[in-house]
Amino acid sequence: NNLSDDDFRSEVTHIHEDFTMETFAGPVFASLRGSLGLAEQEYQQSLCSENCYLQFISNSKSKADFFLTNDKRFFLKTQNKREIKFLLANLKIYVEHLKEYPHSLLVKFLGVHRIKIPHKRKKYFIVMQSVFYPDDRINARYDIKGCEVSRWTEPAPEGSQIIVVFKDLNFEGQYITLDRQRPWLLRQVEIDTRFLRRLNVLDYSLLLAHQPLHHDERHPSLSFATLIMRTKKSVNPGTSPVHLGIAAVPGEVPEDDFTLLLSEIDGGCLRQSQVGDASSGDPLQTCPEHAGPGRDAADQDFRAQNRRLLPNLKNPLHVIDGPEQRYFIGIIDIFTVYSFKKRLEHWWKRLRHPGRSFSTVSPQTYCLRLCQWVQDHTK
Repeated sequence: NNLSDDDFRSEVTHIHEDFTMETFAGPVFASLRGSLGLAEQEYQQSLCSENCYLQFISNSKSKADFFLTNDKRFFLKTQNKREIKFLLANLKIYVEHLKEYPHSLLVKFLGVHRIKIPHKRKKYFIVMQSVFYPDDRINARYDIKGCEVSRWTEPAPEGSQIIVVFKDLNFEGQYITLDRQRPWLLRQVEIDTRFLRRLNVLDYSLLLAHQPLHHDERHPSLSFATLIMRTKKSVNPGTSPVHLGIAAVPGEVPEDDFTLLLSEIDGGCLRQSQVGDASSGDPLQTCPEHAGPGRDAADQDFRAQNRRLLPNLKNPLHVIDGPEQRYFIGIIDIFTVYSFKKRLEHWWKRLRHPGRSFSTVSPQTYCLRLCQWVQDHTK
């Protein structure tokens, strides 16, 4: 369904016994949640469950508070008024970006709210999808900015229950091993960081975590039906007739377009893709050029938007399976604008850390440097 300008400006107030809560751009975020295949009941259940939120201890320099829903699916993070205004002012182009690139690595925002408690300051907060979900088998987490200064975190003592998020220098000597998924990741990081450069922001992080794949996950016996279902989730509906009123997983092709989808995947393409590797590569991307009217446009559209087969998980957009490891990858903290204050900080850091790389650089340098980091640390 098409969103109007009023939907983006919408503000709704809910009065509760001890506090008042305002919801900003509610229809927009509801539409975004629907596009992620997230049922409203499921979302409400996670946020309003009787179990308490989990406080998340961050080593971020910002004074924000972080809370994780009890099922660990969603993050709540306090933001200042300037950051909220920035997000709402750019919400339309953020939504357009996710529509054009449904497999974007940008963190998915699911709601923006303000809480007012009598005699206390108003608190703004955002709800977003957790990149690290499900986290039960994750064995290391990293926050990457592509630089050196202040980018080391001391590991927790052995036997400690504290979850430590490591940084760039902790990752040195390691690689994200993706094999056939690597070109997709490089291209998507480039597309997303170019979008952030347009917004004139810097200091965002590439979140990264990994866990070993179980034997059956490494060699899944994918039936043809499963392959079709996964492809349906992964292909952009832009190449098929638009069916309004259907809440779809990003890129899902409506049921009626099965025939069109199957015609896009001819037998030759499916044979080229080892079915056992279907989760780590996209059979559609291995297809040779097709002749015939309409085909070229669809193929170019597919390549331009760079699809992949989504894994069969609750959080498929942030999960990429390599041959041996499952990786959780997402771009977060996209609110720091390259202001006059940041420019001064840049010059101060240049004097203080000559010859070393630090986070406060121009958006263009930041974007290119993070792309380079991903290029250098993937294979």
